Amino acid sequence: MKVITFDDIANLHLDAQNIFEWIKESFKSKAETYLPPKTSMHNGSTFINVMPCILPKENIAGVKVVSRFPDRIPTLNSEILVYDYSTGNLKALMDGNYITALRTGAVAALCVETLAVKNYSEIGVIGFGNITRKTLDLLFAVMEKRPITVKLYNYKNHFDLLKQRYSHYDHIEFQAVDTYDDVVRDSDVIISAITRAEKDFCSDDCFKRGCLVVPIHTLGFQNCDLFFDKFVVDDIGHVQGFKYYNEFKQVTELTDILTGKMPGRVSNNERIMAYCIGIAIHDMYFSNKIYEALESVANEISLNPPTEKYWA
Repeated sequence: MKVITFDDIANLHLDAQNIFEWIKESFKSKAETYLPPKTSMHNGSTFINVMPCILPKENIAGVKVVSRFPDRIPTLNSEILVYDYSTGNLKALMDGNYITALRTGAVAALCVETLAVKNYSEIGVIGFGNITRKTLDLLFAVMEKRPITVKLYNYKNHFDLLKQRYSHYDHIEFQAVDTYDDVVRDSDVIISAITRAEKDFCSDDCFKRGCLVVPIHTLGFQNCDLFFDKFVVDDIGHVQGFKYYNEFKQVTELTDILTGKMPGRVSNNERIMAYCIGIAIHDMYFSNKIYEALESVANEISLNPPTEKYWA
């Protein structure tokens, strides 16, 4: 069994174009995978989520375990187990934190490139943590180079960090704004990755016709569920429990858009909500690609399992 650490993965310096292809291919293969519902165990603000998945085409099966413990730093943590699907042998124990940020950011960037109006020019951003950074890293790397404006909700030192991280993009103008209304109003794309929202960010009239909203943690935009034109999701099961799910005008899985079974954006006036938060398929697909890249150099351990029938 290989042991692949956070640093092992971070030090790969994965190419953005490859990551973008991985996320597209993992979406397209969804119909060929086995994706049971995740199991969630909660105790107050502590939780442990277990996310299993089988990808027969890649000959892997696996499970990601995500946990939140309020007194731990960082609060959230995850590990991934990857199995050889033909033999059942455990191939790798992997850190899941970097992979989670990477694949979640890739999903959000893919939603923008697939669903935003053509030649979108104004992006509103709420939050600038790891997920937002990976989203913008990938989006800026793959999008057509043209003048765009990025407005960031001004919180703590986020705007300075944003400008510093992307200072080499001379075609992007960065603006700090002080209200959520200013983030959303006139934006073609709105990306939010905050993990807590007490109420909706702004009123219905802030959302221009043709806008795309990508709420990575699904928070702060519940009012949009009642008037947006289309809802694109990574898995229908993720959203069926939403309060206003039965009010959605149209629901489409992103997989069906990418494979050509369903249309994506059909007009420049269509307001689209992308409730795509990432599923275990993405974790397993990315884990397998990373395993292949590190297989020859990763540390290996054995649990010394029995090799024949035994009596306890």
